[in-house]
Amino acid sequence: MDAGLGGLPPAASPGDACRTRVVLDIVGDKWSLLIVRNLRHGPRRFTELKRAVEGISQRMLTVTLRSLERNGIVTRTVHDVMPPHVSYELTEMGVTLREATAPLLEWSLAHLARIDDARAAYDARTASSPVSSPVS
Repeated sequence: MDAGLGGLPPAASPGDACRTRVVLDIVGDKWSLLIVRNLRHGPRRFTELKRAVEGISQRMLTVTLRSLERNGIVTRTVHDVMPPHVSYELTEMGVTLREATAPLLEWSLAHLARIDDARAAYDARTASSPVSSPVS
């Protein structure tokens, strides 16, 4: 990719804005950022990730890791030991993703209780009121 002035990437084309949705789909699913966060201290084995990411199934962890590997976020290394094992590690691009999303994850943790309270209040309000049409 050619760099623009000052080493910055060239200006984005109008089509690039639509393509960013593809990237957001990659990292914005239910599990990707949690996996990326759990790789922040270095390589982890599959079983370590499975234990660390609460609620993820083995199949979903496999699917998500394959997607992250395909998109250059993690690398998969098969270790030739007995018994063989596989580890996953953030790539350079994965590290920058983790750095970019760490504030979002921290915000999420800091606001979980308030979000739960807001949902409960909303549900209580809407459960007792008739269904209304959206505001236009």
